[in-house]
Amino acid sequence: MEIFGDSISGNCLKVKWTADWIGLSYRWIETNVLTGETRTAAYLAMNPAGQVPMVRFDDGRILTQSNAIIVHFAEGSALIPVDAFQRAKMFEWLFWEQYSHEPYVAVARFHVRYLGTSPSDLEPRIVERGKGALALLDDALGRSDFLVDDALSLADIALVAYTRVANEGGFDLDDYPAVRRWIARVEQAANITD
Repeated sequence: MEIFGDSISGNCLKVKWTADWIGLSYRWIETNVLTGETRTAAYLAMNPAGQVPMVRFDDGRILTQSNAIIVHFAEGSALIPVDAFQRAKMFEWLFWEQYSHEPYVAVARFHVRYLGTSPSDLEPRIVERGKGALALLDDALGRSDFLVDDALSLADIALVAYTRVANEGGFDLDDYPAVRRWIARVEQAANITD
């Protein structure tokens, strides 16, 4: 299979990390969002949304949206809890990541790191909600080593992607000591080196 992804994107990296953790065979196709590679006619024919990550399976089927991809990849693995309630808690974190974390932490990072915006010039709402997301994570991780059932799950892989680089968006991770310890645990448990 082929994974189309931009290595600057946490959403793409969590797909790569999940595939690597499980031991899936794939070909990574670097797809630069900043230069418009997701807006070419050929790419849009495969993915009309013009986004990465995207997986093209050997049979030609296409799957998009990072959390849908990692759930598909991890089906039947230890990254998805067997217990129904714990699995639902994993999904709770995955939905929260896309709705209440990524739109603030990742967006701040993109503006600061790639568009050259000063952290002081970011929209106050983005900063406030990003800090709120990091504080919520810090509180949860003050009670547990991982987000679900005290074991590495897709929730950790999904949320570590942008959290580990939140400082690039002007967020001071020293303000979130439980998050910092968790990042190190997840990087080690998931063998994340990028």
